[in-house]
Amino acid sequence: MNELAAFEQMMIWGVIGVAFSALIYALWLWKKTSSEDKGTEKMQTVWKAIKRGAEGYLRKQLKTITLVLLALIVILFLSVYVVPPSSEAVARFGDNATLIVALGRTIAFIVGATFSTLVGQLGMRVAIEGNVRVTAKAVKGDYNGALTTAYRAGTFTGMLTDGLGLLGGTIIFMVFGKAAPDALLGFGFGGTLVALFMRIGGGIYTKAADMGADLVGKVEKNLPEDDPRNAGVVADLVGDNVGDCAGMAADIFESYEVTIVSSLILGLVLYHLTGQSFWIVYPLVVRAIGVVSSIIGTLAVPIWEKFPAKWLRAKDAEEAMFRSYELSSVFTVLSAFAFAMFYAGEWKLALLNAVGIALAVAFNPLTSYFTSYKRRPVLEIAESTKTGSATTILSGLGVGMESSVWSVFVICAALASSLLIYWGMPPIYMLYGVAMIGIGMLSLTGNNVAMDAFGPIADNANGIGEMAGVPESAAKIMADLDSVGNTTKAITKQLAIASAVIAATALFFSFITDVGIVQERIGVQVLESIRISSLPTVIGFLLGGALPLLFAAIAIKAVARAAIKVVEEVRKQFKVPGVMEGTKTPEYEKVVSITTAAAQKDLISLVAISVSLPLLVGLIFEVEALGAFLAGVILTGQLLAVYMSVAGGALDNAKKFIEDGHFGGKGSDAHKASVEGDTVGDPLKDTAGPALNPMIKVVNLVSLIAAPVIVQYHGTFGAKVAIAVLIAIFVWGIWQSKKYRVSVTS
Repeated sequence: MNELAAFEQMMIWGVIGVAFSALIYALWLWKKTSSEDKGTEKMQTVWKAIKRGAEGYLRKQLKTITLVLLALIVILFLSVYVVPPSSEAVARFGDNATLIVALGRTIAFIVGATFSTLVGQLGMRVAIEGNVRVTAKAVKGDYNGALTTAYRAGTFTGMLTDGLGLLGGTIIFMVFGKAAPDALLGFGFGGTLVALFMRIGGGIYTKAADMGADLVGKVEKNLPEDDPRNAGVVADLVGDNVGDCAGMAADIFESYEVTIVSSLILGLVLYHLTGQSFWIVYPLVVRAIGVVSSIIGTLAVPIWEKFPAKWLRAKDAEEAMFRSYELSSVFTVLSAFAFAMFYAGEWKLALLNAVGIALAVAFNPLTSYFTSYKRRPVLEIAESTKTGSATTILSGLGVGMESSVWSVFVICAALASSLLIYWGMPPIYMLYGVAMIGIGMLSLTGNNVAMDAFGPIADNANGIGEMAGVPESAAKIMADLDSVGNTTKAITKQLAIASAVIAATALFFSFITDVGIVQERIGVQVLESIRISSLPTVIGFLLGGALPLLFAAIAIKAVARAAIKVVEEVRKQFKVPGVMEGTKTPEYEKVVSITTAAAQKDLISLVAISVSLPLLVGLIFEVEALGAFLAGVILTGQLLAVYMSVAGGALDNAKKFIEDGHFGGKGSDAHKASVEGDTVGDPLKDTAGPALNPMIKVVNLVSLIAAPVIVQYHGTFGAKVAIAVLIAIFVWGIWQSKKYRVSVTS
């Protein structure tokens, strides 16, 4: 950090201190959660089955991930030897720059992957420690205690995300200084790749189990959700943890990383233009402010329901969480403005951070409108159940399509703010402004992840309570918390998608900037913009737009195939004497084994397709076409992800509306239609939709890392060999995804 002034060095050390404070707070939350009562022996029996299933799944997934990571470690190390390191790295490290950057990028990749794994694995484990304790609090009639326990267990994951994300990015900056982007690319890629694995695997697991359990238990047998006679129930509860806890945490963690990477890459360009180092230091300090804000906000959640002033007292858990989110938002905005004026003398940076926070807040009412059963879209879906599953599904898909359009409008309005704020200035300022929107949007990651993890914890607590036969009073408390959790999960899913688009857009601008730097260095025409009027760029744009649909199709079919196996197993076990009567316990482990194996099958093939196709486009059609490819991925990925997530959420809440007693209630024909609609929506909202977030960023990061190689070696013999290898990988990925035996019987 020799390039920085003494005061700036103090601020960076302060950022490190804040990161450790977040990790200490997370440790405190873990201990507080673990110290609570675990309830009755019957509750603990169910809980232990969930714990065994989730930990077994994560162990198997870790083995699958490790094989790919080991191969990529070698490739990343050698990538620096193919294309020389940046001029900043040469200036900092001299003749040893190549070796130091190669080691730095490789180690950063390992650290990013490790941190992302820790966030997912430890976050899920603490969530599982919390679920049975929430049930125990509810049995004692302690609503606020159940809320506090569930929220604290979820907040652990949020603060771990904050602490590790801030710590990793800041330490890399401290070691590499203004050459940090060379290593940060590895850090971001490691976290993003692990998130992609966790999102895909967790999504396939959770929805295969959920669909199988519901289609047999609810539709065929008229049993309530989480009925202990249903062999798929434990796998369903396990899936909530590996999908929504581990998967979402890793997803948002890598968005958190990627926005730091893009802001430092673009900030470095502005540093060279202006000579001012605040373009690099400011994003890190604002992230630290956001961590402090999240600590304050999350600590306040249990207080709102007991607030002395009645007019400030929250009426339920949802309002308590939203109130705390607003508290954190106000603290962050005011602190960012004060810091920006004091340090940089530049109010525009803080205003863009505020736009990012406002964008996150705006998705609350937008998502609520399309997914809440108090609003017209979901009520229309619920009414359509009276005429069968076909009209139910069509209504839900229509709601999802419409919501994706309005989400794009909101994101475009946020992006336009950077255009207006830096109107008349060089384009690099506007691009940096987009990165600042991303920094602001994810500054309250602690709150966001806490709200998301709260959902599966409350859902699991409700399931444990039903399987253990808790009193009606306790069931009411857990049902209320579960309902709030469904809302917070829907909101954070939308936020994750929006953050993915903002992060990917910032990376897209970093791609153009980085390509221009390399082209200038080797003396070829510099790429300043992407022309859509040339044939190669049109081809790139079309292929980029097609990739999210191919990716989603494979993920959805993987869920369907796994769900078929679960349905067959659950049906088989219902035929065992004593299971339906409740005198014999089903073999829950068999369904857990089926879903665990199914979740691993398409992991490698989906990653292979996502990595190979952008590289093929760049090597065959050159780097400008690769830029158009990225634009197509971002556009289609955003529309498709929101469409699927909202459609699934709306269909789910329409089912819950009917289960509350409307249109005949549970067991009616309308209810059966709503369950079938929900099972269609489940893989959309919890598998394919969310998995597109890390896929979009993986594609952008791979392209950013490969762009210098493509610029320098396009058309060479080595490039032609690489094309042949990549075609083989892509074809293998498609073939692997179709390895499914179809049996036709008369």
